[in-house]
Amino acid sequence: MTQPKDRILVALDTPDVDRAATLAVATADAVGGVKIGLEFFNANGPSGVRQVVGTGVPLFLDLKFHDIPNTVAGAVRSVAPLAPLIVNLHAAGGPEMMKAGKAAAVSEAERLGVSPPRVIAVTVLTSLDDGDLSAVGQGSDTRAQALRLATLTRDCGLDGVVCSPLEIEAIRAACGPDFTLVVPGIRPAGAEVGDQKRVMTPADAVAAGADYMVIGRPITAAADPAAAARVIAASL
Repeated sequence: MTQPKDRILVALDTPDVDRAATLAVATADAVGGVKIGLEFFNANGPSGVRQVVGTGVPLFLDLKFHDIPNTVAGAVRSVAPLAPLIVNLHAAGGPEMMKAGKAAAVSEAERLGVSPPRVIAVTVLTSLDDGDLSAVGQGSDTRAQALRLATLTRDCGLDGVVCSPLEIEAIRAACGPDFTLVVPGIRPAGAEVGDQKRVMTPADAVAAGADYMVIGRPITAAADPAAAARVIAASL
């Protein structure tokens, strides 16, 4: 990571291949990579991803795998040919599942002759708050739960976590400087919060210790997405 823009992963949350590809091209020089998630992947599959990132754009493949260990290992192997920079799974799937996903990523990348992705785990979704955790029986403290899952992820040998901006400092202190923190819930000052409940500005997130920030609508809904991304990068 050599420039502030490299911390920005633009979220291509659309099922439309042409729209996603247009956004990827438009922002290529203004961000560090793209995030492709379930909406796009379920509509278009690996071939659609290749159409968007075929020119070597760094890819965060945000599919949040969560199943039995063998199934997650197979899912990770299945996406390895896309050579993503980052793939993720749910820390709530437990230690054996996380270890299986990490091992599959390493072994399949070696077999294919590609660089292994960073395998990271989702802690607590940024759309959830204390009341939501209480409703599903996970206690009522999002910060404590995110920290618990982050340390478990570290102990399982994974490369980092997805966490909300509000947990960055605690997780960085607990898990060390080399633990990758990918942070959604990023909103420039004055931007609409939308369906996010735990948010922070880009500059504050970086100051707190974020490595990568996933930013969608503040860039993709702008009249000039590249210009919007450059404004955010300049704030860092």
